[in-house]
Amino acid sequence: MPQILFENKNIFYRVEGKGRPVFLLHGFAEDGRIWEKQINALKENNLLIIPDLPGSGQSEMLDGIRTMNDYAEVVKAIADEVIFKNKAENERQFCLIGHSMGGYITLAFAEKYPDILDSFGLFHSSAFADTEEKKATRRKGIAFIKKNGTEAFLKTTIPNLFSERTKNERPDMLTQLLEIGKNISPEALIQYYQAMIQRPDRTNVFRSFRKPVLFIIGKEDHAVPLQDSLSQCYIPAISYVHILENSGHQGMWEETELSNSYLVRFCQNSF
Repeated sequence: MPQILFENKNIFYRVEGKGRPVFLLHGFAEDGRIWEKQINALKENNLLIIPDLPGSGQSEMLDGIRTMNDYAEVVKAIADEVIFKNKAENERQFCLIGHSMGGYITLAFAEKYPDILDSFGLFHSSAFADTEEKKATRRKGIAFIKKNGTEAFLKTTIPNLFSERTKNERPDMLTQLLEIGKNISPEALIQYYQAMIQRPDRTNVFRSFRKPVLFIIGKEDHAVPLQDSLSQCYIPAISYVHILENSGHQGMWEETELSNSYLVRFCQNSF
């Protein structure tokens, strides 16, 4: 995998395909492999850039307390290397799609660098800040991680990320997600949670961004509930909204073909 050096840390990313550039950002306790089922569907018409965010997969964790803005700067550094080098000014745009925490990073990026995005998408994600209840839940999670480690924590949380149908018919998906996340250090998970707790409401990004925004929503998503997702969809000037009826928080795996059809259509037509 190619890599960049960001603040003296090695950050790895994958590049596939050709065409319109599209970044795919994974979420909390994941790495770039979460998008494995989307690559073949998208790579014929898109240059896919799929990072392992700092602290996940092969990428090294950043030092200290971090924010979503810091992770957005990592995305910018990769874009500078892969997309913008030797490009004319009018070619310096791409699409950014983030799953869960990757959506929070997408919004931070869109807030700071709207002119170099021709569109962006939230896959099971939200522009709203954490409620006090959600912050308390994350703080309990931090305490549990410190005491019990990554694997024990993920064993308690991963089942809540899938629909009842998936848990009954495809329990192997839960095992696969655990395999991806279990090697992430407790320190990295805590850094992510701290960044989530302090992130601001970014619904203003929807109001100021005049280009297309994609929403893919899981009807059985407990991490980003259906009504919360729907309440943000009307804010952008141009919204593409899709609901996965049989998905929780992992629709790219739970309803792969349908998810891919929405992504392909958006990535080909939304600019």
